[in-house]
Amino acid sequence: MALAAAPLQARGLQASPVADAPAGRFQGQSEGGVAAFKGIRYGRAERFRAPLAIPRATGTVRADAFGPLAPQRGYAEAKSEDCLFLNIWTGAGPKAKRPVMVYFHGGAYSNGSVTDDWTHGGKLAVAEDVVVVTVNHRLNAFGYLYLARMDPRFADSGNLGQLDLILALQWIKANIAAFGGDPSRVFVFGQSGGGAKIATLMGIPAARGLFHSAATMSGQQVTASGPLNAHKRAQAYLARLGVKDDNLQPLLEMPMERLIEATDATDPILGGGVYFGPVLDMKWLTRHPFWPNANPQSNHIPMILGNTRDETRAFVPLERLKGLSWDNLAARIAPELRVDLLPEWIVSEYRAHFPAATPEQIFYRATTAGRSWPGQVIEADARAAAGARATWVYQFDFQSPLRPERGAPHTGDIPFVFGTLDAEQSISGTGPPAQRLSRHMMRAFASLARTGRAGWAPYALPGRATMVFDVSSRVIADPRKWERELFARVPYIQPGS
Repeated sequence: MALAAAPLQARGLQASPVADAPAGRFQGQSEGGVAAFKGIRYGRAERFRAPLAIPRATGTVRADAFGPLAPQRGYAEAKSEDCLFLNIWTGAGPKAKRPVMVYFHGGAYSNGSVTDDWTHGGKLAVAEDVVVVTVNHRLNAFGYLYLARMDPRFADSGNLGQLDLILALQWIKANIAAFGGDPSRVFVFGQSGGGAKIATLMGIPAARGLFHSAATMSGQQVTASGPLNAHKRAQAYLARLGVKDDNLQPLLEMPMERLIEATDATDPILGGGVYFGPVLDMKWLTRHPFWPNANPQSNHIPMILGNTRDETRAFVPLERLKGLSWDNLAARIAPELRVDLLPEWIVSEYRAHFPAATPEQIFYRATTAGRSWPGQVIEADARAAAGARATWVYQFDFQSPLRPERGAPHTGDIPFVFGTLDAEQSISGTGPPAQRLSRHMMRAFASLARTGRAGWAPYALPGRATMVFDVSSRVIADPRKWERELFARVPYIQPGS
């Protein structure tokens, strides 16, 4: 059955739906009441060079399996530098003009994939009558190693992952109507690194006009990597490989696996593994996304910004806190903060404000407030100060019934937005409270995609109206006020910048 004939639900979904698009004729598969088109190529790229659009495919292209993952550590699935593929879930024909919800995965800028079952788009497409698209792109050294100051052949190298996403959005704008989507209502959303990629795109001139609304979930990018720091990181990475910066030819000839092994090079700025991320290269990214203010380029774009209540319970598992006490709490907190503030003073302030709290509770409260929240607060405040009235903020407070020690951790909101509560990675449970909250969050995100409005009070200063998503969701004025003000005493420096 061709999608061009009629909406899929009206005709009854067949096993091998076909879509005729400007990019080619694609044969997908039936999946959960919608047509799923997986592994559609949106571009090609040579190592350390900008991606290129591809000509129309000849014949009928099978789109029934995910494409390979970007090269990275972990994951048992196939990986390849040839990883520019996207996936579409739709239940509508080309005349339907459904809102389009495009998801960028997390994993910072170095890891991750949209093949994980909790980001499959079928349930969201059915529940909200939308078209869902997920995108893979280049990561780590392949996507963000800054070589421009070493070799003019690689002038785009510091922002290749962002250019991949721009190319994907261009493909979507040109082709999504054939899958029942409305190219004038393309909404981008992403969690963690995916949200940071969106915040960065909002400051890249080449991305102007490619999406009409956005949502970031625990992912912010106040500032990008400075070019001098990015250059030092590239030097450290090349040293790990034994490559001289005046002759990068060996870098082009090494196997993919060797380049991934070297990502454990020590970061000369932060310590730990070398950081990869977007670079203020003055070619593609010519100013920081949210410094010194919200980029005027995107202040008109309706936007949701969110975080979870217990972000760092995902980064620092409870078993790592063995032996935690009041005597060593400050020392344990210090390396997990992202602001330079006296940890002993932080502990003292928290103990006075939350006298019944345990060391464990204060550890997670303080590290979440000092590490995970400031970027989001800065971005939301910057938009409000600029008069961007179409801004909505949420805090995800739903406590996991399956893993109570995890609370409401980083990534906890993903299955609620996708409706994938039963996914293998999810710790949400599938009980009635989780189901109700999932419907609420799906409806809110789809509402922004559909109408440009999220459905609760917009964020403005000084009130800072915030939707607290929980068993009983409600809007609260400035729910983080005390912690926000405590950590606002010192500047926030975006890690990696």
